[in-house]
Amino acid sequence: MSAAWLAYWLVIMRLAVGWWFLHAGLDKFLGWPFNAGWFVGGAAAETSLGPLVTLFSEGAALTFVNVMIPVGQTLIGLGLVVGALTRLASFFGAFLMMFFYFINGETGGWAHGLVTGELLGLLLFAMIATLGAGRVLGVDAYLARTAFFQNHPKLRWFIG
Repeated sequence: MSAAWLAYWLVIMRLAVGWWFLHAGLDKFLGWPFNAGWFVGGAAAETSLGPLVTLFSEGAALTFVNVMIPVGQTLIGLGLVVGALTRLASFFGAFLMMFFYFINGETGGWAHGLVTGELLGLLLFAMIATLGAGRVLGVDAYLARTAFFQNHPKLRWFIG
């Protein structure tokens, strides 16, 4: 398989994962107010992660989670769809999927095995970040050529 086909396959994967998260975030905004209390609260009561999760199950921390999950999913999805700051978006997408994976796993999600949708999502985000999927038909290709990123080479880690 040629490198060109691999590059276009990465674009398809980036768009699919981006749409998945963009849709999830926008869906939460359309059903506003979003409340993660059932998810976080249930995990706090049922898992060995309870003490850590309890911090986010009520009050200001839950309000923060209720805002940041839809905002985060929307921004992650948008970043991947347009191919902008792809590695940064993928990092935060992988972080969310890791959070969801461990919470769901402990609350019975692993009853069907260790390989779940959350784990597959985590692997997809890792692939997109590792292979620099934003530089093919994405804004990251343009950003990499700007003077700002040329003068700040460490910031190139954020773009794909």
